[in-house]
Amino acid sequence: MGQEIEALGGVFTATQGLAESFTGRVLDTPLAESATVGWAIGAAMAGLRPVVEIMFMDFITTAMDQIVNGAAKLRYMSGGQVALPIVIRTPSDGGTGHGPQHSQHLETWFAHVPGLVVGMPSTVSDAYWMLRHSIQDDNPVVFVESKYLYFRESGEIGPEGSGVVHPYGARIVRSGDSVTIVTAGRMVAESLAAAESLAAEGIDCEVMDLRFIWPYDREALAESVARTNRLIVVHEAVQDFGWGGEICAWAASELFYSLDAPIRRLATPRAPIPFAAHLESALVPNRAVIESAVRDLARH
Repeated sequence: MGQEIEALGGVFTATQGLAESFTGRVLDTPLAESATVGWAIGAAMAGLRPVVEIMFMDFITTAMDQIVNGAAKLRYMSGGQVALPIVIRTPSDGGTGHGPQHSQHLETWFAHVPGLVVGMPSTVSDAYWMLRHSIQDDNPVVFVESKYLYFRESGEIGPEGSGVVHPYGARIVRSGDSVTIVTAGRMVAESLAAAESLAAEGIDCEVMDLRFIWPYDREALAESVARTNRLIVVHEAVQDFGWGGEICAWAASELFYSLDAPIRRLATPRAPIPFAAHLESALVPNRAVIESAVRDLARH
């Protein structure tokens, strides 16, 4: 259920054709995110597995009380008597000229809340399998999709679990031994492009797609840093107090003896996302910025 997902197929056509395949199970809702999530909480407690679409992640703010104080807490507060198998799908990202109120990355907010799972796919196959797994999860999942990748990422749906050890596991999308780049969402493609370019300079990057921001795959992270001895975290969310800081803090504490250089973070500065494409490009991390930061780190 969500705004314009039935007849229109969603503002980004992500649910196009779904209503014809599942009659009566795809519902349009009013502009009322809090009420929609509240309905989903009740439906989940009654035994359903609702999937809610929030048209832009920016608008998830109007449902914060339902998500944070309702969905995230009720399984614990009921002593496990009720499950909350809710998936909240929501497009995020910049890169599309939607401006400051339609381009925010807010996944860190939800990764901070006990009781919530936060996923962020970067490929067609992951969008498919991660969503299926999220629907099967008995915990509420905030499923952050990239509206930038909606019309740019294509490919076949691979076999379930391809390249990951467990459903919440990270994936090594490029192996290397010089620097580990940890990232997620659309920054995976930017990081891969940077890594391929740096390979010509003899800098062999290992690119790790976290896939789930929480829980994140600490074992895979530790194994990768043990191979490369250098770590940089790249994300599109604002750098200050972003999820990259948690990755860096854990690595500094637990992987100290595997590190040969200071950990680096690369993320969006603390500023609203501009409408103008050239200003937005100057603000959000991209291939060239990642290349420069990794090149500098590799010299240490």
